[in-house]
Amino acid sequence: MARTDFIDDPSAPAINSVVPSVVAIVQDDRGRVLMIHKTDNDKWALPGGGHEPGESIADTVVREVREETGYEVEVETITGTYTNPNHVIQYDDGEVRQQFSIAFRAQLVGGVKQTSSESDEVEWLTPEQIEGLDLHPSMRLRLEHALSDSDRPFIG
Repeated sequence: MARTDFIDDPSAPAINSVVPSVVAIVQDDRGRVLMIHKTDNDKWALPGGGHEPGESIADTVVREVREETGYEVEVETITGTYTNPNHVIQYDDGEVRQQFSIAFRAQLVGGVKQTSSESDEVEWLTPEQIEGLDLHPSMRLRLEHALSDSDRPFIG
């Protein structure tokens, strides 16, 4: 399903839903970050997605990483919450969603790299390699906060 993101855009369509979602910041022992190339917006991103009924938010992180990358992770901590009402996501099925995302640091515990219908590439990349990628600004913000030296999660 295709999507269009609007940030601080007065022409953005009216919001008709809010869906909690997650992203996972997973680093290997060399400091590389697990990244995916998304099929819905042709951009690089952290693995993640929407919370589903009947699961804990930590279970959402584990499921989304497994579905999009093939890897198994354990959640360690929250690195930030992102609820900007001026970040609107429009899907081609008519849903117009306000951003509501929780970023988590997670540790790799197993699995084998694989792509999915949502990710056509899965890579371990250095922060320097990530700088040159086409990422949505909101994804860069999550990475910046997660990779900073701050021990306090971002709330915004």
